[in-house]
Amino acid sequence: MPLLLEAGAVDFASIIRPGDTVAWGQSNAEPVPLTRSLLQQRHGIGAFRVFLGAGNYDTCRPDHADCIDFVSYCGTGSNRALAKAGALDILPCHYSQLPEMMESGQLSIDVLLLQLAPPDAHGRYSLSVAHEYLIPALERARVVVAEVNQQAPWTYGERYLRDNDIDFIVPTSRALPDSSPSAASATELAIARHTAGLIEDGATLQVGLGAIPEAILACLGDRRDLGIHSGTIGDKVADLMESGVINNARKTIDAGQTIAGVMMGGRRIHEFAHRNDAVQFRSTRYTHDPNVLASIDRFVAINSAVEVDLSGQINAEIAGGVYVGAVGGALDFLRGARRSRGGLPVIALPSTAGKGATRIVASLNGPVSTPRSDAAIVVTEYGVADLRGLTLRQRRERMLAIAHPDHRGALDQMAGVPPSNRSASATLVG
Repeated sequence: MPLLLEAGAVDFASIIRPGDTVAWGQSNAEPVPLTRSLLQQRHGIGAFRVFLGAGNYDTCRPDHADCIDFVSYCGTGSNRALAKAGALDILPCHYSQLPEMMESGQLSIDVLLLQLAPPDAHGRYSLSVAHEYLIPALERARVVVAEVNQQAPWTYGERYLRDNDIDFIVPTSRALPDSSPSAASATELAIARHTAGLIEDGATLQVGLGAIPEAILACLGDRRDLGIHSGTIGDKVADLMESGVINNARKTIDAGQTIAGVMMGGRRIHEFAHRNDAVQFRSTRYTHDPNVLASIDRFVAINSAVEVDLSGQINAEIAGGVYVGAVGGALDFLRGARRSRGGLPVIALPSTAGKGATRIVASLNGPVSTPRSDAAIVVTEYGVADLRGLTLRQRRERMLAIAHPDHRGALDQMAGVPPSNRSASATLVG
């Protein structure tokens, strides 16, 4: 039986050994009472490592790096402050690789902190908001400390916990934040309309994070029999499921069920998914598996990027010299969509950054997160460029047509100039 404790009574110095790696769920899955207590006790533990997902709280700060090495697959959310301060070490891997890395010990998780929903009538604790890479981490962790939150949604998934899976339990009752994205801008709505025009009845969707994916979903109210197989889901999925637009009726696998790894929305999706067996959560090993994705007919993968060059190469990681994104699951999903019968690999992004700098560039200002050999359908507010099967010259013409008009001339001129001689006038600087 697990030991019942208050959050402040968990003696992390007796649990965590110097050199251990500690992990917890990302976004609203973070067990905040446990993580805050851990960081308060860090000096009594000695040097250890924390593996972070996308952060939704400001729990981890640069000054905590006096004892802790912070490692993450991404620089999004609250991780951005760590990245800007040089206190975040990035693991540049595909999201689909995380389970194997955890199970093999390449990314060994020694202590796992969880937020669970209370047990059901069968004694099963639910992983609640996030399942994804927590499932392989759970199989390897030496110690499991769980916050059992009375207000966490109880969700269905491939793995439940029982008392003998948990070493320490901290009972709480706290509301999860209502972290819905802000309203879409006019530019984002234009991108959403162009993207929605590509999606046919019966398609199964994967959507990334942020205002653009939610705006795309909001444009699909007149579609029929849509499905979801995604790493993450947000509030608009709940709206479309409730209206009957998303019913998963035509999915070639998991018919009738929305499949996801984590919820990254607010109260709307949390309440909708609570004890709703039409929403099923799975491990990253399943949600991002290339063979699983390829077996889904009409699979539409919709992701974003920091910038795309005229040949179709994508930088989804670095902007202005700061790590702000991730390799993540985009390439996993894009390749899955290319292999799917009737599938569509889509990258949707504004044509310019905040200060007007172009995001359609002559050459990337960061790493190649997706190579041009995996060219996708690129969408901006100025239209759609389907790069599949095109030569480099043809791609340049399509990409120029969806760049901001103010930058098209410079981009066209720079396209034939060696990178070392190019001006910064048509590169992403913000």
